[in-house]
Amino acid sequence: MLNIQDQDIQQANKLHVPRIVIGAPQGRSGKTTFTLGLLRALKRNGHKVQPYKKGLDFIDPSWHSAAAERVARNLDPFVMSKEDICHSVALHSSDCQISIIEGSMGLYDGSDIQGSTSTAEIAKITQSPLLLVLDATRITRSAAAIVMGCQHFDPEINIAGVILNKVARSRHEKVAREAIETYCQIPVLGAIPKDSLISIPDRHLGLVMNGEMVETERLLDHIGDVISENVDLTRILSIAQSAPSFEVFPQAECFSLSGYSLKAKSLSSPRIGVIRDAAFSFYYPENLEMLESMGAELVYFSALNQEALPQNLDALYIGGGFPEVFAEQLAQNVTLRADIRRAGEDGMPIYAECGGLMYLGRSIYTGESQYDMVGLLPLDTQMQKKPQGHGYTVLRGSEDNLWFKQSIVRGHEFHNSKIINLDKSKINFGFKVERGHGIDGENEGICYKNVFAAYNHIHAIGCPQWAEQMLIMADDYHKPEKVNSLPKPRLTRMSKYQLA
Repeated sequence: MLNIQDQDIQQANKLHVPRIVIGAPQGRSGKTTFTLGLLRALKRNGHKVQPYKKGLDFIDPSWHSAAAERVARNLDPFVMSKEDICHSVALHSSDCQISIIEGSMGLYDGSDIQGSTSTAEIAKITQSPLLLVLDATRITRSAAAIVMGCQHFDPEINIAGVILNKVARSRHEKVAREAIETYCQIPVLGAIPKDSLISIPDRHLGLVMNGEMVETERLLDHIGDVISENVDLTRILSIAQSAPSFEVFPQAECFSLSGYSLKAKSLSSPRIGVIRDAAFSFYYPENLEMLESMGAELVYFSALNQEALPQNLDALYIGGGFPEVFAEQLAQNVTLRADIRRAGEDGMPIYAECGGLMYLGRSIYTGESQYDMVGLLPLDTQMQKKPQGHGYTVLRGSEDNLWFKQSIVRGHEFHNSKIINLDKSKINFGFKVERGHGIDGENEGICYKNVFAAYNHIHAIGCPQWAEQMLIMADDYHKPEKVNSLPKPRLTRMSKYQLA
């Protein structure tokens, strides 16, 4: 991760980051497929490309990372400040020729009527030119009307080019292209033909994770070929170059992930285990990076094939994923499940999100089958056909929540399971739900000893105190006799990027 010191910032004045945002009038227009092909095509042409995803999705960024061979980042106005968004783009793109930000849903769709969390808002915050991907199925001249509506709905949005997707024939392309360029004065930079080979299979939470597909590279190369043959990459690079520079103001301060520095690192350099495999793969890179930046040693291991906890762990982090898909294999790993249960009962700090919550329960019910899990928490989870919680969350912390000291936490949830058979006499709830569903529509966060498990996902940029508290608890567990004498991690502010 790039470290930017104050003296470097004061010398830097302006930082030019070529960038574009990719949006569409509506979801399912082909944004992700186009983005993946563009990332792969540019990467193969020798360009360093930094991918971003608008929103708190885990799956699309995993595909972005594979296509660009570079870790993708999330940008989201609901949990991040405008300064944090610009800082992330500037920080992680400083050594790239272009940054590509894929939007979500329709261009102006967000969590409110003002579109404050929309793709358009990200384009405005970062002052990025936008490429509009238009599904041209069964329309020709009407394509211009759709583009014109997007163009004039918010004049601050700079729609710099249009990509026609699912074009049937050359005449189809010709009429749609001429209509858009004549009536909207916006260039059509590509026309992608119908091609059944560039679809990616779905799952109940969206696209499947790229790591599960044996032919991931073949598919990405094929999509890259399609984009190279049908899209003007040179003009897209030129449009990205037109984005304004970021200007640095050393006197300004903000709480940004990349701006955090640890004033007094933990003396014990705690070892934090992280379960990372096909069953548990939902981790924002910033969450892991922040723990490391504070002095933690992250120890990665698999719940699918590693039979024991790594030695000398001081805490455990279990992210989200698809434990229901791998439930049989997880159940078969009896010794690891027993190790985790003993560690939790012994007071080890364990933080679990969504899939991790399901894993820590007694069992997972999928259809007619039931699979034993860790058994640390007095609950079971049952898979449902429809999402039980989906969208942004706002949570108010309870007084006895050891993991979150701030009163309000913002995050995201997306789960098709629900908790059943919960013994409330043995646990406490960590949050009251002000927005979202959580455990039961009113409460979120199962607190048991030093364990915290919730459906809610937090992002370290919007909730940095989470990482600080994990290290404090890991220190306390590592050296319980020195609970009151250990120096606690303290966060200091550094400089931020803003737009010129």
